[in-house]
Amino acid sequence: MATAVQSAVPWRQSFAWLRQFLRDELAPYPGRGAVVARMVIGTTLVMIICMTFGIPYAFQGAIFVLLVSRESLHATLQSAATILVATAIGAAYLLLTVGFLVSDPLLHLFWVIGSLFLAFYAMSVLTSYFAAVIFAVIISVGVPLWDRLLPAENNVEDTLRLCLAALVAIMVTAGVEVIFAALKPQDDLTVSIADRLESVANLLRSYVEGKPDRLSQQKIISLSLVGMSRMRRDLEHSNYSVPYAEKMGAVVAFTGRLVDVAATLSDFPVQLSDDDRSYLRSLTESIVAIRNDLLAGRPPHLASSPQEAKPVETVPLLREIGQTVTLIAEVFTGSQSLHAFARSSEPAEPRMQIFAPDTFSNPDHIRFCLRGGLTASLCYVIYHLVAWPGISTAITTCLLTALTTVGSSRQKQVLRFGGAFVGGVIIGIGAQAFILPALDSITGFTLLFVAVTFLAAWFATSSPRLSYFGIQIALAFYLINLQEFKFQTSLSVARDRVAGILLGLIAMWLVFDQLWGAPAAVAMKRAFVTTVRLLAQLFREPISSDHAVAVQQSYALRESIGVSLNRLREQADAVMLEFGSARERDLALRAQLFQWQLRLRSVFVARIALLKYRLRLRGFELPETIQAAQHEFDMSLAALLDGLADRLEGKPAPRPPSIEAALQHLEQEVRLYYPTEPPEHLPEQLRTFLPLTRRVCLLLQSVADEVLATPLP
Repeated sequence: MATAVQSAVPWRQSFAWLRQFLRDELAPYPGRGAVVARMVIGTTLVMIICMTFGIPYAFQGAIFVLLVSRESLHATLQSAATILVATAIGAAYLLLTVGFLVSDPLLHLFWVIGSLFLAFYAMSVLTSYFAAVIFAVIISVGVPLWDRLLPAENNVEDTLRLCLAALVAIMVTAGVEVIFAALKPQDDLTVSIADRLESVANLLRSYVEGKPDRLSQQKIISLSLVGMSRMRRDLEHSNYSVPYAEKMGAVVAFTGRLVDVAATLSDFPVQLSDDDRSYLRSLTESIVAIRNDLLAGRPPHLASSPQEAKPVETVPLLREIGQTVTLIAEVFTGSQSLHAFARSSEPAEPRMQIFAPDTFSNPDHIRFCLRGGLTASLCYVIYHLVAWPGISTAITTCLLTALTTVGSSRQKQVLRFGGAFVGGVIIGIGAQAFILPALDSITGFTLLFVAVTFLAAWFATSSPRLSYFGIQIALAFYLINLQEFKFQTSLSVARDRVAGILLGLIAMWLVFDQLWGAPAAVAMKRAFVTTVRLLAQLFREPISSDHAVAVQQSYALRESIGVSLNRLREQADAVMLEFGSARERDLALRAQLFQWQLRLRSVFVARIALLKYRLRLRGFELPETIQAAQHEFDMSLAALLDGLADRLEGKPAPRPPSIEAALQHLEQEVRLYYPTEPPEHLPEQLRTFLPLTRRVCLLLQSVADEVLATPLP
């Protein structure tokens, strides 16, 4: 009996952990209800329109509404034009190329495989997430259409109907965004940041009053679990100007760190002295000031400098909160109104609207294309070898599951198969067996559709640990019930589509997840090293003597660094989702790299401002002697960063030289050129130039000292 009781304990512990996990993941948080409402309303309208007017392939429109990012209305409406172009290009590609190859079976096979590779490559290089979704779905559904032994007129008609479903989704999404934007003027990104800052301020205020608020602690922990991945995705796929996107990317990263530290603070007993309370009160006032500035469209500022208060010794985490708050305020130092800044762009630095700047130079695009193309081609060959065209949903599954990246491969596999089973077998086939035969109007189906979509959307708005599960529920249910414009009551059709989904998921696991795969900690370290080397290259710019070429090269580097920083943060999230014997070591490495990348992001933002002096843009010209000293200083920073990258890669490298000598030389040249001017009377450009330069030097030197002192695996 005792043995039986002991054996039951692990099961009870596992069940308790699962229950707490689901409770944390599914708990409401600020903005979640609004996002879910927009998802449900958009997908339901797409379904009703397609069912009413007999438009097939409504599943792609519904999935599109779930997958699109929801940043500002301005960005959403701009993306609508890109989506229209992507729809037209996808349809034109199918109709123009298949006419030359459809009559020859061998050429047709090569055309199909080539089209699948092209779809994955486009998904990797297109800057618009909307366009990637539309183009991928048109290829994944359109290619199997032309395998049918039907008159070409029927296939052309179905291809155009495929485009019509995409256009319906575009119109519905734009309309929903317009209505919600009118109800809530601020964009989701700003509101989400403000909500998190307010939650942190409320928690710190409760500590100041000596009455820690349990509700505030639970809210902070919930926000920490949700993470910042959705906000980063919204920012990455928005059409904000490059300078604004870079600065807001830093604010998102610092805000996420602030929430994480505040969540950790609740685990410690906090005993505050009077000096500690004063310090904490200063932090709270500054956080509130930053929040109010963001909502009002003003550059954030500190109500008072936390660094001027007495250092906190009893609660070290408060010192880290103060440093993070200071970094948030420094991001927008000297900026104009954020509303104008968000919509302005630097005329010398035109932004590519369609393709990523590293489309033909980044090998990651080729790897993604090969992994995805091989996976989808394998599914295509399998369902033709077994003569089972009903499982062609495998191709669509491959493309849509590749669009959403999350966590480690093992965690992704569990979410894929779990979501497909719940959405396809339990809900999809269950509804066909017990619910759909009893429905005789679209009203009943709409109620079922809303309930399933709400469930899927609520899961999809969880943290990366669970959000993919919601997308898989929706994908499986929609592929069964929204393929044609009728209630699908045939179990054989549902069986085929669920089997196709499972085939696609198995193929993604066997090929996509394993080819060029690596543990998340290794990928995070690799991304960090890449970021360091790209940042070193940015400090060497401009290299070309041609001003236009130099501007374009610096712009491309900025884009690459931004992508690398986002990839690094995604891998940091993935480390938390992996388990094994090396977990503790990987978590320690993650914590260290994460600390360094926050400072590097701040260095990156400051370097963008300093680069204008090196490029000698109008209003940022420096005397020749100071310009030469700045060049020397930048070269020393680049050498330092390259040395750190070598150290992280385990290469033998001499200890990087100190950069303080180069900074002293630069400041000496300024004093020689302006010998009698006090600091407050220096030219305006130097009053900004010198503090930024000192800040970059301080941050990089602190990172270098820690890297050299830390033993790395």
